[in-house]
Amino acid sequence: MTGESKDFATHLQEAAVGILERFPEELKPEIYALSFRIWRVDYDYRRPYVAIGYNTETQYGRERRPEDPGEARWNYACWLLDGFETLGNVPEDPAGGPLYEDEVRRLGLWFEGDDESDEDDAELDLLQLHFADACIGLARRLHASGRIEAVFGRPLPVVVFDMDCPGWEVEATEAANPPELIEGFLAWQRAAGHFDD
Repeated sequence: MTGESKDFATHLQEAAVGILERFPEELKPEIYALSFRIWRVDYDYRRPYVAIGYNTETQYGRERRPEDPGEARWNYACWLLDGFETLGNVPEDPAGGPLYEDEVRRLGLWFEGDDESDEDDAELDLLQLHFADACIGLARRLHASGRIEAVFGRPLPVVVFDMDCPGWEVEATEAANPPELIEGFLAWQRAAGHFDD
């Protein structure tokens, strides 16, 4: 044991690499995108997590419709969403929870009590944004370090989304990836009218 303390971002990166490496070997050749699905335990903004998953060409083929093939390829509602490992302030991440809590307490974002209605909406927004930024930063570091390419043999886009924030996935995914990796994703979003240039 080195005795070195780890921050939340470092923990996320190290743990995420382990998750990517544990994806089934037989699926790695057909994974075309990674997914970072942000959610909260019991809608508690102090208990956020990210489920690190993927979508496959097989799943795309199941969901594809001739009238809009981009929908099945890029809309997370058509993707594999269940059964993925989670990181954050959840029991499944016993190291991440305390690191996350320490960080948000230091930043003055933590609140006590069971009733979020006592909290200012701006404070809840800051707590939510902090975790979203951590997930976007994680994707960027995985790209920059070459870990995604090392695990899959090629770079893959990371689609970052929160089902409570429809439309935000465009901004988040743009921020999380090199532009060339998300050209197809952005083209579909534009064609679907989800944003203007």
